[in-house]
Amino acid sequence: MSVERRRQLIDPRHPRLPVTRQCELVSISRSGFYYQPAGGTLLNLALMRLIDEQFLETPWYGSRQMMRHLRREGYMVGRKRVRRLMARMGLEPIYQRPRTTVPHPGHRVYPYLLRDMVIDRPNQVWCADITYIPMRRGFHYLVAIMDWSTRKVLSWRLSNTMDAEFCIEALEEALMRFGRPEIFNTDQGSQFTSPRFTGVLETAGVRISMDGRGRWMDNVFIERLWRSLKYECVYLHAFETGSELRAGLTWWIDYYNARRPHSMLAGGTPDDTYWAPGIKKLAA
Repeated sequence: MSVERRRQLIDPRHPRLPVTRQCELVSISRSGFYYQPAGGTLLNLALMRLIDEQFLETPWYGSRQMMRHLRREGYMVGRKRVRRLMARMGLEPIYQRPRTTVPHPGHRVYPYLLRDMVIDRPNQVWCADITYIPMRRGFHYLVAIMDWSTRKVLSWRLSNTMDAEFCIEALEEALMRFGRPEIFNTDQGSQFTSPRFTGVLETAGVRISMDGRGRWMDNVFIERLWRSLKYECVYLHAFETGSELRAGLTWWIDYYNARRPHSMLAGGTPDDTYWAPGIKKLAA
């Protein structure tokens, strides 16, 4: 079990067990529970927040255009610094022309299977993506597994690193709770091309699909989820700790699934549509 997963098991408001005792039970130090990634200087965190907000509006911005945007905002930063911060955030701009893909050494890249496919029922296609989540004094990464047809968030995990472990945990939870999809679609990020991640899908008998590199529109529905989550939750709250962030995301994702009307679902919610497979025709 990863350190991040063990931290999630600790409840600082537990009525009987103090944090110190809970840390002992899950085998992490008390300082390890309270640690939040510094993310570099406060200036870097401010720049990363601005980059994140602008990238939601203009996902085609590369480091040069993002540098110009930040300079218009009054930050005299160089392109190398912007490129480094965007890489740390896992941001890659879309391009009008295809780029040559350089896969992670030893990782297989799977073909894109969704071209011209009609996706109109639950568990036909699932998708996953990772996004950067800014906090007051640090940041986390969030992965979500979504049902493509109904937009339901099936599972999610937070991590302070970009390793594959938290993605695998989210995938395993979704498979355990909701069965398996016919196809699972992701980008070509190293977390998703990892043999451990793809091995879970292959063992479950799921066909694997991967977007072209930099093709933001191939996974557009989960990108819309990130936009809504950030504007309606993350940017409205200056979360201080990982536990505060986790509580805020838990509330918002439950709201998104069960109570937030969705125009693409004819005003219904993802839960309504996912659990009512008799609804065959969705709004275009």
